[in-house]
Amino acid sequence: MERTDGSGAIAPWYGIVDGERREAISGERLEVVAPSDGTVFATIPRGGERDIDAAVAAARVAFATGPWARLSASERGRLLLKLSGLVAVHAEEIAGLESRDTGKPISQGRADAAALARYFEFYGGAADKLMGETIPIATGHTAMTLREPLGVVGSIVPWNYPAQILGRVAGAALAAGNTLVVKPAEDACLSVIRVAELALEAGFPAGVLNVVTGLGAEAGAALAGHPNIDFVTFTGSPEVGTLIQRAAAMNHVGCTLELGGKSPQVVFADADLDAAVPVLVKAIVQNAGQTCSAGSRILVERSIFDELVARLADRFAALVAGPHDADLDLGPLVSARQKARVGARLAGAEAAGIRVVARGSVAANAPAGGFYQEAVLLAPVPREAPIWREEVFGPVLCVTPFDDEAEAIELSNATPYGLVAGVWTANGARQMRCARAIRAGQVFVNGYGAGGGVELPFGGFKRSGHGREKGFEALMEFTATKTIVLTHG
Repeated sequence: MERTDGSGAIAPWYGIVDGERREAISGERLEVVAPSDGTVFATIPRGGERDIDAAVAAARVAFATGPWARLSASERGRLLLKLSGLVAVHAEEIAGLESRDTGKPISQGRADAAALARYFEFYGGAADKLMGETIPIATGHTAMTLREPLGVVGSIVPWNYPAQILGRVAGAALAAGNTLVVKPAEDACLSVIRVAELALEAGFPAGVLNVVTGLGAEAGAALAGHPNIDFVTFTGSPEVGTLIQRAAAMNHVGCTLELGGKSPQVVFADADLDAAVPVLVKAIVQNAGQTCSAGSRILVERSIFDELVARLADRFAALVAGPHDADLDLGPLVSARQKARVGARLAGAEAAGIRVVARGSVAANAPAGGFYQEAVLLAPVPREAPIWREEVFGPVLCVTPFDDEAEAIELSNATPYGLVAGVWTANGARQMRCARAIRAGQVFVNGYGAGGGVELPFGGFKRSGHGREKGFEALMEFTATKTIVLTHG
């Protein structure tokens, strides 16, 4: 397959449907723009409703009557383990695609490729561990339950972590015996296509993992509302998540939605600031803040507010944004549209009188056409300010003080979101009280994140969505319980 060689040549990429490279039925194509310099370096098919129809039909045949339907759970697991191995072999290629396509520094691309391999490894090992139960009932009867796959899963993958999110969805869905149609974001999808190619090389039958590229309003909408889809997964904004859920509801199918966050990190006066500060900075700078679980709000006990802000300011002033291959602290934002969105949020905060305590810089040699946004530290941020409550999805950190534990918990929960939280304190009882009281799907104590957290169930409360991905619990999302009762006297 023709690939870009880094020289700037424009390379055509294709979707994968029923085991074959596919052009869009319309013949139309979309340009792929490199965030680091704003240049077009590839093109992808502009798939639409007819392309989704073809992919869903292929996935249905593979699920119902194809070779996939006859594989045992252990055989599915071995295929996933083989795919994990191929991802590891091609890790540098996948990392390069992810980095250039999204703009993230190459070291983050490498971490994403490693996590992708780990997802397939984890779910490859879990495939034959899905077990039912026997249920004691009346004499003369035996009752049992089975965990069965749902069928054809439609997955809409975002642009911020396409490789990782494909891994966590496809790994669990395929381990459970489902087939997949994936619509990756048009802004960044090349790693997803490459993994679908590797799946065929690993021996996955045709139609099991299909990828249709295109616009969200066209291919994405067609997939979410397709009458032959049995389940939908989506990661993105609450507004689009509402549209996805409505479309799925029209066909009476379920969905898992991961819709972002405004995650707090609560720092008490007894916290180890030497350990906390680097983590607090990384939690917002990673992927230029374009992370659903970004630690974008810091709540600081008032007695150490000035000290912590000063430490953060020193770090922020030294942060440098630059091209993906320069591997600096952060890369560009994914698109001109995203840069304008983050810029508007910052302009609104500054117009409201919120103080910029520190601002990073853009590397002097960064291409003029790149979508760069310096890291920005705001403090103190009023708790009623929109930028305190609403997701920015950029490298913008908000800090505000609190006076006691009750206020810290109240402030933590005072947003529409509930995805992730961090608590920094040496007090063991307080650690547990806060972890229990904060309304978030994951709470980390004296840390934030856990190496990708492949094993850890992930999802949110409130506007952060519903359902759980990652870990063994994700397998439950992609299966249904069937009850069988035998009457034998």
